[in-house]
Amino acid sequence: MQEEENQKPKTKNQNRTDFFEITSEPLKVGAIARRVVPANCGAIVTLDGFVRQWTKERETEYLVYEAYEPMALKEMEKLIERAHERFEIENVGIVHRLGRLEIGETSVVIAVAAPHRRAAFEACEWLIKELKRTVPIWKKEVYRDGEVWIEGDSQIKN
Repeated sequence: MQEEENQKPKTKNQNRTDFFEITSEPLKVGAIARRVVPANCGAIVTLDGFVRQWTKERETEYLVYEAYEPMALKEMEKLIERAHERFEIENVGIVHRLGRLEIGETSVVIAVAAPHRRAAFEACEWLIKELKRTVPIWKKEVYRDGEVWIEGDSQIKN
């Protein structure tokens, strides 16, 4: 029952401060998260996706992100609209970085503001899963013994 309450359709709020961006500059997680803060909300949930050193027992040296930017931005906008329809949230921000990223650098930030934390957590988790599934952003994982391109959650065979 509570899950249904958090997924009620929401009317379009013209006062929203949603944003979606792609950049090659380093991401400042706190600054991005604070851009979605409205006075009527009690929670912001922020995902800081960063480059990890180990993937399935292989040591990563660095990642390279590429995107088809015009389509990626359109898909990010659609995701935000769908999130508003699905969850009781106020504002959403999504920023993804492109280019070469070193271990520990942030690749994606998703910030969700909501009157109540549960909806913010659920929306944030849904947004990252859908972003990986639908937005044309590709990741190359570079290891000491080779490299592999990743699309969403699946490896691309060369």
